[in-house]
Amino acid sequence: MADILPVLRVLGVLLCMFGISMSVPLAASLWRHDGLWSLYALSMLATWLAGGVLWLQTRHHSRELLPRHGVMLVSLVWVVLPLFAALPLLLATHQLGRPLSFTHAYFEAVSGLTTTGGTVMTQLDTLPLSVNLWRTFMQWIGGMGILVLAVAVLPLLGVGGSQLFKAEAAGPVKDTKLTPRMTETAKGLWGVYVFFSVACALAYWAAGMTPEDALMHMFTTVSLGGLSSHDLSFAHFRSPLLEAIAVVFMLLASCNFALYFVAVRKRTLRGFWRDAEMRATMVALIGGGLVVALLLWAKNVYTLSDALRYGMFHVVSVATTTGFATTDYLAWPVFAPIFMLLLSGVATSAGSTGGGIKMVRMLILLKQARRELTRIVHPRAVQPVRLGDAVVDPRMIFSVLAFMLVYGATVITLSMVLLLTDLDPVTAFSAILASVHCMGPGLGQLGPASSYAVLTDFQLWVCNLAMLLGRLEILSFMALLTPAFWRR
Repeated sequence: MADILPVLRVLGVLLCMFGISMSVPLAASLWRHDGLWSLYALSMLATWLAGGVLWLQTRHHSRELLPRHGVMLVSLVWVVLPLFAALPLLLATHQLGRPLSFTHAYFEAVSGLTTTGGTVMTQLDTLPLSVNLWRTFMQWIGGMGILVLAVAVLPLLGVGGSQLFKAEAAGPVKDTKLTPRMTETAKGLWGVYVFFSVACALAYWAAGMTPEDALMHMFTTVSLGGLSSHDLSFAHFRSPLLEAIAVVFMLLASCNFALYFVAVRKRTLRGFWRDAEMRATMVALIGGGLVVALLLWAKNVYTLSDALRYGMFHVVSVATTTGFATTDYLAWPVFAPIFMLLLSGVATSAGSTGGGIKMVRMLILLKQARRELTRIVHPRAVQPVRLGDAVVDPRMIFSVLAFMLVYGATVITLSMVLLLTDLDPVTAFSAILASVHCMGPGLGQLGPASSYAVLTDFQLWVCNLAMLLGRLEILSFMALLTPAFWRR
């Protein structure tokens, strides 16, 4: 029990930080006079109270966090924070006469914080601004990760920032240091994130969105989350210019933010195209968009210009795990939606705000497969796996192989669980794949024209688990289940 007390101490501080974020919908409620401000204040106080009690009870346990503590804390944060994030949704919808159940509110909060973008809420256009703002703002703070924010702004905690950063960072390259101090690295990454956020909001506003819509859709674009304040999602605006702006910022957010950080520090852009993962990500997204566009044109679904517009927007949106939509792409030739769903697993970089397997893992797998094929012909050949100019550490290769094994087992197992509930195979499989990839819309009953409200409570809890596993990149959570983790 004593081993978890330092973790609970930091969790208490993070809850207090998270409570501050509720001041955003509180301010919007006071501005719009929607009568909900007291509910946000109550939620904020409840979060502060829980965090304060945790901190007071464990404040003397302030030793440096170990790697195992980082894994425990990250897992706890992504399970516990949605409980408090759901409070404003529960209270506000009850006040509005459209009450959400706890299951639905927790699902909405998990979907928001993990930047998944699946929703159980309908009639979004009639919701008060403060409710939609909270839904979208959750995605923004979840995009870069509240733990990375903690490392950036709370260096005086003495909580072992490197362990938090490594546990929270995505992909197999999390041990790479951009600066000697993890605090400076986290500040730099958040600085890039905020810069893109401001630029995106201003671009949306200048292109015709209202200031409120520009702010909310900025939150869900740079975080690659995809929630919208409108039932029609991006189709509400009917603007090719806004769609083009969204494509640009989704492409930017799908790349490793460390590349931007290094470019600013070194004042050069030469490192971008030299990065193998960045090149592969752009080829997959832009090339995939062109493939779907040509398919839509060849099948006479759209004219060439419309095919390029809709094909590129939806491939980039789905493949980057954002999930915006301007049309029901399930009506397209069946290749297109399945191709986009599969692409959502690999078409974002490690260190981006996207979900999925990450492109760097696929590159390592492909290079490892190529090496094994070479060994069949030349058994004595020495051919190290390289990413760019760097040789990949064998431990990283083993880590990627382990991840892929657990990833495949997770998708198959959870899909089978949904099939046990008599959900049709297409919906079951796509629901799990979309949840693990933190993508949002799926296939079958969960297309872009529908919502997750069609699922039962049990099915939603399965999707909750899938979203959390996807956000935790599976291995971190699975490590908690091993006896070795708890053995001192």
